[in-house]
Formats: sequence, C-alpha cells, structure tokens
Amino acid sequence: MTRIRHEPVAPTRTQRLASGGSIDAHRHDDHQIVYAGRGVLAITTSAGSWVAPGNRAIWVPAGTVHAHRAHGELDLHLVGLPATDNPLGLDAPTVLAVGPLLRELIIAYTRAPGHDGPERTRLRAVLLDQLRASPQQPLHLPAPASPRLRALCEILQADPADNRSLAELGRQVGASDRTLSRLFRSDLGMTFPQWRTQLRLQHALVLLAEKEPVTTVAHRCGWSSTSAFIDVFRRTFGHTPGSHPAD
Repeated sequence: MTRIRHEPVAPTRTQRLASGGSIDAHRHDDHQIVYAGRGVLAITTSAGSWVAPGNRAIWVPAGTVHAHRAHGELDLHLVGLPATDNPLGLDAPTVLAVGPLLRELIIAYTRAPGHDGPERTRLRAVLLDQLRASPQQPLHLPAPASPRLRALCEILQADPADNRSLAELGRQVGASDRTLSRLFRSDLGMTFPQWRTQLRLQHALVLLAEKEPVTTVAHRCGWSSTSAFIDVFRRTFGHTPGSHPAD
C-alpha cells in the first residue's frame, strides 16, 4: 500500500524540479497555490489531472491528496494559506489564470517565506484580492471510474494521436459507442470529443515544455494540421503555441 505523506501546514517556498521530477502523493491541512514560474506543472489526484503552463496556477484545497510532476525545468512557487482563507470558495483543484501582477505577487511572497511583518501582511492581502479576480480555466482532465471507460481512456492516453472513432475504440474495449457516450457524460461530465481535445491539449503543453517544434506537437497530438492545432490552442490559452510561456 502506498503511504500518503501528511504535511499539516502547506509550505510557502520556492522549489526547483528537473524535467520529469515529481513530488509523491501527499496532503495538507491548509490550502495551497501552486505556480510554475518556468516549465509546465501537472497535478494528479484520484479525480483526474490538471496541467498548468507559466501563465496559470493551480489551487489545491486543504485535505486534497495530490502529486506533482514537472515537464521541462520547473521553478515551483508554493503559497500556503490557512483553511479559513478560501478567497474563491473552491473545494476542488482548479486552474487559475495568472496575469503579470499576480505572477509577481506570488514570486515575491514565496521569496522570503519566514519574514512576517506588516509589509508581508499587506502583500498577502493584495495576492488574495488578485486571486479573487483570477478567471478559472477549464484545464481539468477527469479520471473515469467505469472499467470500460477507463480502458478506453488509457488507450488514448498512451497515444493521443489515435484518431479512431468512439465506435472503433468501443469494439476494442467491448462496449457500444452509445454506451460509452453515455458514460462520458455521466462519469466525466463532458462528451468524448471534449475529453479527447482536453487530453490532447494537456499532452501538447508537455511536449512544448520539452521544446518540441509546433508542427511536431500538432502531429503527435492528433490534429489534422498545424493550423488546426494553433487555432484550438489559441482559443483555449489565449496565445499561440509558438509564444507559449514555458520558459
């Protein structure tokens, strides 16, 4: 049985992880904001995975068992907040947009975590104000509970470029496309095309962090053309993959 580490207080600090590095499953009694100033961060829980590039942060509520993984060299900024401070009222991990001001606030707040005083209290108050104004981003890839749906999702996670239809994949896992379509909606709260696009976008973020060319990323993630990939990426993240802030 895997032992889950319990850290009563969520730390406020900076940490560097090499590409492919990880932090094993653990939980805190406090909330935590996790921000990658460089690289791409992935957080995994029993409910699925969240991936955040350099213009996104991940809110991890108190008590959530989660693991971290680095894609690309990762500069990790961790902000711990008491369980009584939940500026967004969120009870599940959530990806948040990080504008220039919020980015600098997070970096400044984690730079000297041991120095409490009036200036740091004011800095924290402004940080919380900016969090309240931070738009939530739909970057969650939910994990299926149904064995048949889990088998199908594992096929696509192993090869996001697999372009087979739901009916074709269904024949491999022993379920009809109608049954699988219903399971996607009931178990995961999204359609099959929506889930596959989300998977491909997460995989694209990882490949871009590993410095793969945009054309290669589009091909390896299953888009029919580079322009189609760029269009979906821009609509989701607000910028093109060529200007992706992974550094």
